[in-house]
Amino acid sequence: MADLKDFAEQLVNLTVKEVNELADILKEEYGIEPAAAAVAVAGGGAAGGGDAEAAEEKSEFDVILTAAGGSKLAVVKLVKELTGLGLKDAKDIVDSAPKAVKEGVAKDEAEGIKKSLEEAGAEVELK
Repeated sequence: MADLKDFAEQLVNLTVKEVNELADILKEEYGIEPAAAAVAVAGGGAAGGGDAEAAEEKSEFDVILTAAGGSKLAVVKLVKELTGLGLKDAKDIVDSAPKAVKEGVAKDEAEGIKKSLEEAGAEVELK
């Protein structure tokens, strides 16, 4: 039982890059769709506390896409991958920037998402 708790803690503390790598492994080696795995892992970090707690400690952040930048298609694909949304919904988020990509995520995860989006050419801020 303790091993399962340790495993669950490791899953919750994965970075965005690690979640993406895990999703690739699950899909390629085990035939499990990565969108379901990414949502399950990313959702675990967001379930921690309420808005009052986030305001006091600032342990949860919103990742805001402020502009798509020059590589809009790459940003749309990345938003789709990060959120588990469909292509049209991801495109709508990018087109309506400034818009929240993820809300209420842990600092490490928020910084990982920001870094990934910036590498794709987007302009991002954390709130």
